[in-house]
Amino acid sequence: MDLTAVLTFFLFITMVSLIAWWKTRDTNLGSSSGYFLAGRSLTWYVIAASLILTNISTEQMIGLNGNAFTHGACVMAWETIASVAMVAMALFFLPRYLKSGITTIPQFLEARFGKNMRSMISLMFLVALTLSFLPFVLYSGAIGMNSLFHVDTALGISTQASIWVMVIALALAGIGFAICGGLKAAATSDAVYGVGLVIGGFLIPVLGMLKLGDGSISAAWETMTTNRPEMLNPVGAADANIPFSTLFTGMLIINLFYWCTNQAIVQRTFGAKNLAESQKGVLAAAFLKIIGVGILVLPGIIAWHLNAQGKIAVSHQDFAYPVLVASILPPWLTGFFAAVMFGAIISSFNGGLNSVTALFSMDLYKPMIRKNASDHEVVTAGRIFGILLIIICVIIAPQIAKAPDGLYTLMRKLMAFFNIPILAIVLLGVLSKRAPALSAYIAVPIGIVFYYWASFVEGGNLFGHQFHWLHVAGINLLLIMGIMYLIRFIKPLKEPYVQVASGGVDITFWKWAKLAGILIILIIIGMYWVLNGMF
Repeated sequence: MDLTAVLTFFLFITMVSLIAWWKTRDTNLGSSSGYFLAGRSLTWYVIAASLILTNISTEQMIGLNGNAFTHGACVMAWETIASVAMVAMALFFLPRYLKSGITTIPQFLEARFGKNMRSMISLMFLVALTLSFLPFVLYSGAIGMNSLFHVDTALGISTQASIWVMVIALALAGIGFAICGGLKAAATSDAVYGVGLVIGGFLIPVLGMLKLGDGSISAAWETMTTNRPEMLNPVGAADANIPFSTLFTGMLIINLFYWCTNQAIVQRTFGAKNLAESQKGVLAAAFLKIIGVGILVLPGIIAWHLNAQGKIAVSHQDFAYPVLVASILPPWLTGFFAAVMFGAIISSFNGGLNSVTALFSMDLYKPMIRKNASDHEVVTAGRIFGILLIIICVIIAPQIAKAPDGLYTLMRKLMAFFNIPILAIVLLGVLSKRAPALSAYIAVPIGIVFYYWASFVEGGNLFGHQFHWLHVAGINLLLIMGIMYLIRFIKPLKEPYVQVASGGVDITFWKWAKLAGILIILIIIGMYWVLNGMF
C-alpha cells in the first residue's frame, strides 16, 4: 500500500466532505423537504452531476467494462439507450411528476390509484434496491478499492476477507453521507466528484492506450483495429451479448424504468428549483452518458488487448478494469483516482440509500405506522431504517462473487423482476385515465411469475423458440400492459382521472428542451452509423 496514494486519497475526500458540509450547514435537515429534496434548491449542473455520479459507480465502471472485455462494444447500448430514456424523462415524465409536487414515485401513483398502490410500489422499490442494487455497489466498490490499495496484501489476509473489510468500510462511509447529510450533501459532493470522474475516467483509456502502443496512441489504435476489430462494432449480432434488436425491446424498457421511474435516480430531479432547471439537468446528463462510453466501455476493450499481449493478467472479466487501472497509474494518481472511485461508490450507494429512507419514511412509516409523526420523527425513522438496511446489504454483497455471468448482467436480470412491473404501472397511470387499480393488482403478480419462469426456469426458451433475456423483458411488459388494458376495458373507472397541480413548483417548460432532446438522439444514431460502417 503506497503512502503517497493513501495521503492523496484522504486529502481529496476530506476536501469534498468539507465542501459538502459548508454547502449544507444552513439546510434544515430535520424537515422532510430539506432532508429528502434538498429544500428544492438544486441547480441544473448539480442535478446533472448527481445523476451521473449516482448512476456511474463501480458496478458500472467495473461491471460494464468487464462485459466489454468479454463481449466488445455492443454493450455500449446500456449507455446510449440510457440517453434516449433520459430524453423521455425530461420531455414526458418530469413535467407530470413536478406538477404533482411529489417526493416519491409511489406518491404519484397514490394520487392516481389510491393508498394501497402507494404501499405496494414502495415495498417493491425497497426490495429491488435492497436485493439488486445496493449490494452490487458495495461489492464492486470493494473489488475496485482492494485492487488499487492492495488491502489483502497490506493486512495479510485473503482476497475474500479483504472484500468483506472493504464492503463494511464503504457501508460505514455511506452512513456518514446519506444518513447524516441528506440529499443536498449527497448532491453537492456528487458535483465535486463529477469533475474528478470526468478527468480521471478519461485518463484511464488514454494511459491504457499508451501502454498498449508502447507509448504511441496511434500504434494502440492500429492494434485495436487489426486484431479483433469487431470488438469496436456497437451493432451486436443475433448471438451477441447485446443483440442489436434488443435495443428496441428490453434494453429500452429497462432504461425507461431506470431513468424515468427509479426512485434512486428521479429523486435528484425532484429537488430542482423548477421544471426548466430540472430538464436542463436531465438533458445535460443525457449528453454526458453518450461520451461516458469512453469511460465505461473503451477501457474494457483496451484491457482485452493488453491481456492478449501478456502486459496484464486478468483472471475474470470483473477484474479487467481494476487490473488495468492498477497497472497504469502512478502512486499519486492512484490516490486521486481512488478518491474519485470512492465518490462514485458513495454517490450510488447514498443515492439508493436516501431513496429507500424516503420511501420508508414517506410511504410506509408516516401513512401506515405513525400517521401523526412530526417531520423530525419521520426523518429519524428513515435514518434508523437506513442503518438496518445497510447491515442486510453488507451481508449480501460478498455473495455476488459466485455469479457466473459477471456482476453487471446478474444485477440487470434481478432488477427486471421489479422494474418492468413498476414501469408498467407508471405508464398505465400516465396513458390511461380510466384504468382502475385492480388492473395492476392482477397483472403485476402474473408478470413477476412469468419473468421468473421464462428467464430463470426456461432460460429464455419459450414455446420452442430461444429468446434473449432482454426480449423476454420486452415480452413481459407487453403481457402486463395487455392484462391491464383488458381489465381497463372490462371494468373502467366511472370518472376519468384528472391530475391536480400542487402549485409548489414552477412547471414552465425549458424553451430549448425539445431541440436538445432531438440533438441527443441524432448524435446516438450517428455514433452507431459511423462505428458500424468502420468495423
